[in-house]
Amino acid sequence: MSPDPELSPRRAARAEAERRATAALTLPPQPAAPASEGDTAPPLRRERRQQRAQADSPPLSFLAWWQKRPILVRRRLAALALGVIVVVACAVAIGTAIAGARQGVDASDPAVAAAMAGPPAVPAEGLPVPILVESPAPKSPCDDPAVTAALASGDDGATIAAIGGGEAFRAAVASGIAPCVSLSDADRQWVVVNKKRPYDPVDYRPGDLVMPDDVRALEDSAVRRPAADALTSMVRAATGAGVGEIGYLSAFRSYATQQQTYAGRVAVGGVEEADRESARAGFSEHQSGLAVDIVPCNRTCGTLDDVAGSSQGAWVRDHAWEYGFITRYDIGRIDVTGYEPEAWHLRYIGPELAKAYHDGGYTTLEEFFGLPAAPTY
Repeated sequence: MSPDPELSPRRAARAEAERRATAALTLPPQPAAPASEGDTAPPLRRERRQQRAQADSPPLSFLAWWQKRPILVRRRLAALALGVIVVVACAVAIGTAIAGARQGVDASDPAVAAAMAGPPAVPAEGLPVPILVESPAPKSPCDDPAVTAALASGDDGATIAAIGGGEAFRAAVASGIAPCVSLSDADRQWVVVNKKRPYDPVDYRPGDLVMPDDVRALEDSAVRRPAADALTSMVRAATGAGVGEIGYLSAFRSYATQQQTYAGRVAVGGVEEADRESARAGFSEHQSGLAVDIVPCNRTCGTLDDVAGSSQGAWVRDHAWEYGFITRYDIGRIDVTGYEPEAWHLRYIGPELAKAYHDGGYTTLEEFFGLPAAPTY
């Protein structure tokens, strides 16, 4: 057999050796395959030659390999490669920014050095266990002999001063650390009377009622001595300020008088309307002798409804607290007091408490002393 011109001498020799080894084997007869024209080599030998040629041939280039891929596969591979490029670019940008930021940090700064160093190592004996110490209870002013002595003397101003002034007094009462101070004691200027807090006894009557000096009274109605003196001072100051004269219509009302007043309101507008405008007997601030209904006067005196729009009413809103008075039923606080606003109804609580009331921006006595709202009976 002549050598194959397509093979090198070494390959020809190896092929001849394989042919002889194959010829020496006893193989089962195989059906003869039709020989194609010009094909002189046996099928087995041809297949082996093609396999060896493929094994010895150099690998395809990337471009050739890429062109042989289906279009869908090429698109998916391209998208994947683009995603990888974007992720790598972002990582490089972040790393660059961090490196730039670190270059601008002053590592010599103790605070920066401590932050970069991280938390301190845990000591071998472990972390310390916190010791909880119970805070001491606030000291009660009732434990102060000066306070108890002032209370026993009946001097309200001295009691407030002994506790530390108007705001300290208010805070002590509102927080509950001053149980010796009773907001139900009608003899005290700090008494609170509302629809939930009646007098005890219900027909209480103060013992120091007087008519204020140099104040026009439209009724023969007295007030308690501290309130009478304060009212005189306030009226004189208003006149001196040129705002006009201040008179008053009603001050103290007894339990029996209040029964008549309330009944008259019920007869006119019914119970619901009367409860918004008038207190029931035993629940009225007028019974304390510390409340007064003022009116503006210029030769003649106006009505209660004239107060809000008068120069006297405007001056009272700004300065009444300086003389110990507050506007007891303010605008928009019916949800707390249960009464429609009454610009004319002033309540005396003393100059120390009135200052704390004014400075604290309070609009109801209930909130001032930390009491619940009392819109209904």
